Amino acid sequence: MEEGLPFGTVLTLPATASEMNSGAVVSREETKEKLAMGGPGLFPKFSVLDPTAVRTVPERQLANGITDAFTHVLEQYMTYPAGGHLQDRFAESIMQTLIEVAPKVMEDPSDYEAASNFMWSCTMALNGLIQKGVPTDWAVHAMGHELTALYGIDHARTLAIIAPRHYEENFGHKKEKLAQYGERVWNITDGDTDTKATKAIEKTESFFHSLNIDTKLSDYTDDYEETAQIIAERFKERGWTGLGEHKELGPDQVKTIVEKSY
Repeated sequence: MEEGLPFGTVLTLPATASEMNSGAVVSREETKEKLAMGGPGLFPKFSVLDPTAVRTVPERQLANGITDAFTHVLEQYMTYPAGGHLQDRFAESIMQTLIEVAPKVMEDPSDYEAASNFMWSCTMALNGLIQKGVPTDWAVHAMGHELTALYGIDHARTLAIIAPRHYEENFGHKKEKLAQYGERVWNITDGDTDTKATKAIEKTESFFHSLNIDTKLSDYTDDYEETAQIIAERFKERGWTGLGEHKELGPDQVKTIVEKSY
């Protein structure tokens, strides 16, 4: 959208960086669809970020916010080396900060220092800064939105379901960045590239678990056996045949990833 109604925001739940970006999603329960939208006309004119608001957020939503922001960074970082050294460091610093403050925020959301760093990390994770000049993925979100649309699963939890399996399925394309992430964010120093990359995926999933975020679709619903086929068919109908940083992830691979997420 090029033009929109002027508006301001007061941030109460750190997660999506809506306070500093122009993206949005719209869900339709009748059709079980959740699709993204955005454009220059949807930036807020001003935003108020008050860390004391974090103390009113339920524990489940704190975990969701941390997971959502963390995965936003991964979508813009976990691709392939593109020479964006400063962009990589920006992304890594956001993830390191979220890892550092997560247990503090979960234990005591009234901790002003932890809450403020959590809030600002969420904003920086998706305000456009870290994606400049580097390839981005966003296939995790495309698949995750479908799980929310079909089953009403919290957005952040759908990302935690899909992301580890997506990285495993696309390991060959992503292992160099996975290994770098493992070294710089998780201090994984032993082993070759493949070993570090594999451990990095494991660390990521363990981080989600530390927030009481389940990472299997079967943890959320018993009615999942046809899910992968349904999502693959939807992607075919929409012409979504070239997702990911290489624009080559199609419905068949999407089906495989979702099946592995059961």
